[in-house]
Amino acid sequence: MTRYTLDTTHSEVAFTVRHMMFAKVRGHFGAWQASLTYDPTEPTRSSVGVEIEAASIDTREAKRDAHLRSPDFFDAEQFPKLIFRSKRLERTGASRYDLVGDLTIRDTTREVRLAVEQAGHGKDPWGNERLGFSARGTLSRSEWGLTWNQALEAGGVLVSDKVELEVEAQVIASAGDSTSAASRELRA
Repeated sequence: MTRYTLDTTHSEVAFTVRHMMFAKVRGHFGAWQASLTYDPTEPTRSSVGVEIEAASIDTREAKRDAHLRSPDFFDAEQFPKLIFRSKRLERTGASRYDLVGDLTIRDTTREVRLAVEQAGHGKDPWGNERLGFSARGTLSRSEWGLTWNQALEAGGVLVSDKVELEVEAQVIASAGDSTSAASRELRA
């Protein structure tokens, strides 16, 4: 088993939500960290943990972002982190898996399933081992108590309950319990 840390420069947690039932609003979280313990001989024994700063939400609209940080949604002041802890990884294809784990938003924890593809691996120019992953999933925000909405005159609601989640992650093998000098240099 090898421990990996997130290369935040080459990674993203993004989401898409329907607005007024017909338009898509896209956003991402600007501050997050992840750690991965990976077994290359049997990837299903691997595990991942992710912590996302709720206040780092960015939809390119300051008023909307402030509302998303408020108690109507994430309540970022009282619940500063969204936390994911894997429970198991199930092989579904050659480089494809279902990642099952617990996602905590605010004070609610629910099990989620994400479709994961291992996109590749290799050494970077500084000799660090890197892995790349893509993950996709669909969440129902109401399952975590994020129920704020407004009814529309023509029917429907302002914000969809369905949230499409997309994660692109590139991780770097850790040197012992600390990140190698080359990895630190990449983050600078």
